Amino acid sequence: MEKPSRILIIDDEEIVLGSCLAVLEGGGHEVATAPDGTAGLRKAREFAPDLVLVDLMMPGLSGFEVLEGLCGIDPTIVTIVITGYSTVESAVEAMKRGAFDFLPKPFTPDELRLIVRRGVERRRLVLEAITLRREKEMLQRNFAAIISHELRSPLSAVQQNLFVLTAELEAVLDESQKGRLERLKTRIGDLLKMIQGWLRAVSVSEGTIGGDFTVVSVPAAVANAIESVQPHATRKDIAITDSTPASLPPVLGDETILTEALINLIGNAVKYTHAGGKVAVGAVVEAGQVAVSVADTGIGIAAEDVSSVFDAFYRGKLGPDAEAGCGLGLALTRRIIEAHHGTISVESEIGRGTTFTVRLPVHAAESTSPPGEAPAATSTRDPGGPR
Repeated sequence: MEKPSRILIIDDEEIVLGSCLAVLEGGGHEVATAPDGTAGLRKAREFAPDLVLVDLMMPGLSGFEVLEGLCGIDPTIVTIVITGYSTVESAVEAMKRGAFDFLPKPFTPDELRLIVRRGVERRRLVLEAITLRREKEMLQRNFAAIISHELRSPLSAVQQNLFVLTAELEAVLDESQKGRLERLKTRIGDLLKMIQGWLRAVSVSEGTIGGDFTVVSVPAAVANAIESVQPHATRKDIAITDSTPASLPPVLGDETILTEALINLIGNAVKYTHAGGKVAVGAVVEAGQVAVSVADTGIGIAAEDVSSVFDAFYRGKLGPDAEAGCGLGLALTRRIIEAHHGTISVESEIGRGTTFTVRLPVHAAESTSPPGEAPAATSTRDPGGPR
């Protein structure tokens, strides 16, 4: 059985209190009243209302003061101001201060029922939004635990066994075999760093990341990201070009997770581009920021989906080769970029391609470069790579 909504009416006119009580009682509501602002705030603490009707013009505490007091008690309480015709302007001002709506005197029973129904629905939506946000936070924490337990633990075990195996076989391995083992250890180390970056990006708030930030070369991060994605692009016959200036000013951040963010963007571009297509990576300096763009000639994103692409677990239409993902790449990418005090945006057109742009603040020691001026030196990587 649905819990009845709780409504508190604060007004200094007994006839208003009585008439509102008569209209609302028996309509699935629990109703309480108070004759002034002081008593109303006291009642609100005891009664825990979902919705409060407040008269603006009362002796003692004004309606504006009551609104502020209610916000301090519970900011999710929906408030509706009651006003005489001569104070509609004040009612509008009250709405600017957080009131949901206003009800001019005199009002009919149907008008009262309608505005209360709307207010109660508003309260329900507010509480649902809070619940969903908490569930999302819980999911993020659980996801971090899954990454830690299911990926980091076994990789750490493999890494330790490789160290032991390398020492035990030192005398019998030739140089080629030693090189392969070293590359294995390096790759596993990179994976562990990447997982740690994911954990930090998912489970730590943006305001607490950055204690160990260092100067990061954007061209190097871009080159490493392209190198990671290149085998996939080669298999699909997709050309990746890199026009990032070699002398681009650095940024402050964590190179491992910034590179991971770029891998996500470039990897997505390859995933959603038809075989034989192109992905262009480039960067410029704009107004004290390094703007890195990843543009593809892929299938594009529908206008109604653009606002959702950075949501966790959101998955758009499958790519041209029926590729699919878990829907976390872009959500993690945005979190990483925002943790670096940057922004990420997207522009897309169905059938013509998509461009993601990451903007990161230039490192303070390097921020004297004229805004908008990009260094002249450029480098272009072989898009095809070894076949």
